[in-house]
Amino acid sequence: MQTTSPDMLKAARTLLAEMVYTPPVIERGYANQTLYINLSNNTIASKPVTQQMKDLFTGGRGFALWLLWNAVGSNTRWDDPENELVIAGGPIGGITAYPGSGKSTVVTVSPLTQSVIDSNAGGYFGPYLKFAGWDALEIQGIAEQDVIIVIDGDAGRVTVEAAPLEPLNSHLLAAQLTEMYATDERDRKSISVVSAGQAAEHSRYASLNLSWYDVRRKQVRFKQAGRGGSGRVLRHKRIKAIVVRYSQMTGESNNPANMELIRRAGRRINKEIAELDSKQNNMRKIGTGHLPPIMDHFDLLPVHNYRYGTHPDASNLDSSVWLRLFTQGIPDGCWYGCTLSCAHGVDHFHLQTGPYKGEVVLVDGPEYETIAGVGSNIGVFDPLAVIEMNFYCDTYGIDTISFANSVAFAMECYEAGIINKEITGGLELVWGNARAALELLHQLARGEGFGHLVGQGVRFLKQHFIREYGADPQLVQDIGMEVKGMEISEYMTKESLAQQGGYGLALKGAQHDEAWLIFMDMVNKQLPTFDDKAEALHYFPLWRTWFSLHGLCKLPWNDIVPANNKETAEPHKVPEHVENYTWLYEGLTGTRVTAADLLAQSERVYNFQRLLALKLGFGTREHDYLPYRAMGPVTPLEYESRAERYDRQLRDEVGVDPTSLTVEEKIARLRAYRVAQYERLMDAVYKRRGWDENGIPTLEKVRELGIDLPEVVELIKQKTGH
Repeated sequence: MQTTSPDMLKAARTLLAEMVYTPPVIERGYANQTLYINLSNNTIASKPVTQQMKDLFTGGRGFALWLLWNAVGSNTRWDDPENELVIAGGPIGGITAYPGSGKSTVVTVSPLTQSVIDSNAGGYFGPYLKFAGWDALEIQGIAEQDVIIVIDGDAGRVTVEAAPLEPLNSHLLAAQLTEMYATDERDRKSISVVSAGQAAEHSRYASLNLSWYDVRRKQVRFKQAGRGGSGRVLRHKRIKAIVVRYSQMTGESNNPANMELIRRAGRRINKEIAELDSKQNNMRKIGTGHLPPIMDHFDLLPVHNYRYGTHPDASNLDSSVWLRLFTQGIPDGCWYGCTLSCAHGVDHFHLQTGPYKGEVVLVDGPEYETIAGVGSNIGVFDPLAVIEMNFYCDTYGIDTISFANSVAFAMECYEAGIINKEITGGLELVWGNARAALELLHQLARGEGFGHLVGQGVRFLKQHFIREYGADPQLVQDIGMEVKGMEISEYMTKESLAQQGGYGLALKGAQHDEAWLIFMDMVNKQLPTFDDKAEALHYFPLWRTWFSLHGLCKLPWNDIVPANNKETAEPHKVPEHVENYTWLYEGLTGTRVTAADLLAQSERVYNFQRLLALKLGFGTREHDYLPYRAMGPVTPLEYESRAERYDRQLRDEVGVDPTSLTVEEKIARLRAYRVAQYERLMDAVYKRRGWDENGIPTLEKVRELGIDLPEVVELIKQKTGH
């Protein structure tokens, strides 16, 4: 495919704003300033990072939330000029002696949920942004024309440039910009690009692509900040891309207090990865693609819009399939020094559909969520179709989880007769129709046809089908798999009350990055009481939040574990790795910390994010409920598929003899019981978190955490009446 030359692209550019600065020396992980850009008036400014910011919000997601809090009001919506797109790495991010240290966190008011969301991604952007001199990038306003933002950490220059000719789709745009801003081919590794794609102009769940240059493949690759629609915010602000350049990086660019302590932690985990990864999850060869057969075995793989947890054709999506399809022998880390190397790809893939049909491309992934989403959940068990959808979701800028669930919901509604071929524009939305799913994806990217509706997400589709086609409101609510407007991650939760809480009580919506408790709860029976579940739903969201404060990836924490981990008192916490993180923090800052100190950092930020949601009109109990399908069987078909299990539960747990009941009566009795269980869980979790019965952090809790800022206290008093 022909592309415009870099010289022609540059010639069409117009400089709209410029700031020259002196890049600071990084001090123990901090640049001590953030970059503010307002596209409405083309201003660029530096803001200081205060000691209070560090003490209360630490970095990363914490800094981003604080900046967004101060930018928006209670009536701000996602498409208002004052809404911000904030991207931050973190103080530990950018080290190379420990795996998984290249993460960025994106925070904004979401077009999908209308509330605050966070989403994280790998790639080089977060570390390069910091080393270029900025602990966070804060973008406000809306440009009058398409622009590209360039942050050149070598030259000490930030520009906003009108960019009329560049393509939108990420696999083209990021490659062109990487070539344009690198001094030569070897320097391409110094460039990282944030982009979205043409679908981000139309979809509420558009994602961001954060790039890095694969020097062995000599190609630009991507990681996604997929959840919540940050790509839609990027394009609404008329940003085509954000480019950061930094070529002077070393293993000590963070200027840590004690580099040897960081290396000590790195040596310990790298030895484990070398010796144990192939015996555990095989992340270096398969990555999260190892999960489908495990999920299928335990009845946890979503099938047909989460009706079922297993399928006879699931072996077509088995880990052995991805082992064969992924290019082996090339280290696949998405940041320097990451020996876990789980960022796999399919080289030389021949596209069969869409605008790039016939082209040969590199496809990043697919990861488990994509395999289970556009695979089993819509009834597609063809790995090549999954890879094709993976590529187009990436380059168009589409979250694969939200797309998959939206298609699955539409397919079930098609099966139920709520919609038909006349409504879908002739598409037969039957389970397993990969061609129809791909056509929806291409329509979505163009903003056309039924695909455009699918691109608005499950919550929109529910309301649209009720209003336009007379759908039963209770049915579509029960089978529409979203919480807070965000589509549910690709795991079955019917038999795990703790994981139901993990989805329903997550801050931004039903994403598994706060708590993944299915095995602890359902398989290993480690959480028998409500207090046990509440403790897990307190600890794990805080622990996982900690990674986003510091620019770290979660996977090295528990996707590889020490050989003796099972012998420890709390193997689910991986205590040796928790100790590693205390070493990393002490090595960076010079301050000795305990695991409890790390949790305290997270607890402040976690509660503050709940309060920001409250400020925006959310963050209360009514927004923490699940669709019933995440809790139990909705239809007779579902019940009868697991009739022995459900009948036994009615007898043993509910105390009801199912013998004389109809299937509909059985469903109703089981439903009443499970909904009551979830209500009890919510009460227990709120109490453990120090929140009131409506899910609002109490004044006592915010004072305990030290986040009792005047505006926070006033907000709580206003919302609680005392």
